[in-house]
Amino acid sequence: MKTVLCPGTYDPVTTGHLDIISRCSAMFDEVVVGVVDQPFRKSVLFDAEERVHFLQEST
Repeated sequence: MKTVLCPGTYDPVTTGHLDIISRCSAMFDEVVVGVVDQPFRKSVLFDAEERVHFLQEST
């Protein structure tokens, strides 16, 4: 079983993010999307829980 990790801030979630996740799902058995909670050098628009929710609703 092949697993891939797609880490990022996803703030906000974009069609580019969704495209990468979709492409990964075609190449790997499992895709783990890691939402960075405290990104360096960047303020966030949405908190981590909101971003996780957006990703869950989008995929």
